[in-house]
Amino acid sequence: MASYLKDSDFANNPSNRVPVCLCLDLSGSMGEIESGTYKPTGRKETIDGKEYDIVTGGVSRLDELQKGIELLFKAIREDDVAVDAAEIAIVGFSNEAKCLLDFGHIEDQKIPQLEADGSTAMGEGVNLALKLLEERKSLYKRNGIQYYQPWLVLMTDGANNGSAATLKEAVDKTCEMVNNGKLIIFPIGIGKDADMSTLKMFSPKRQPLRLKGLKFQEFFSWLSQSISKTSVSNPGDKVPLDPPTGWGEL
Repeated sequence: MASYLKDSDFANNPSNRVPVCLCLDLSGSMGEIESGTYKPTGRKETIDGKEYDIVTGGVSRLDELQKGIELLFKAIREDDVAVDAAEIAIVGFSNEAKCLLDFGHIEDQKIPQLEADGSTAMGEGVNLALKLLEERKSLYKRNGIQYYQPWLVLMTDGANNGSAATLKEAVDKTCEMVNNGKLIIFPIGIGKDADMSTLKMFSPKRQPLRLKGLKFQEFFSWLSQSISKTSVSNPGDKVPLDPPTGWGEL
């Protein structure tokens, strides 16, 4: 899905942009129940390489991820400056990578309903996210819009089981962009099985963090505050972000 924005939209809103792509693991394990009351169904199923008891009820990682994204959009929509600066796209990866939400004005966007299924094609997800970010930057340039370094938020609860060659391609491309000051990446592991070593491969300058429990809303609150802080600076400025207090750990 190609990025698209009418020229008139740029004319009506010439604000400096903060392009952010959320690259999210939507493999079957993201549907794992973490808290709440649930009832066993007596069925078992192998999902993302692990066997699970199928239950009804309870709160899953995916449920909390959905709430966190909704909080992010709400916070930005309520910020008079960030609402015209922040542009968010969402890529989901499981057996394949898909653009679930393309860039656009945040007030006009509809948050997608996330679904968990399949495996963890992480390289495919990152490559698609980078493609969307590059397309968006090109669109800004064609319309004379200034922008901040693009942000990539990579979240996974497992290990890549997509193409090894595609993973290497994604890692190499991401590291090149980060090292050349063309990208800021936030690598976040979810749960005890998140492959932190692979997340580290994507991030030559920033240590990947593991989310504490199900503190998705705390993370996305921090992300919205970081976007807001960036949106009132000048493109090219180094903006010190608040430490990940309360939601992240090494």
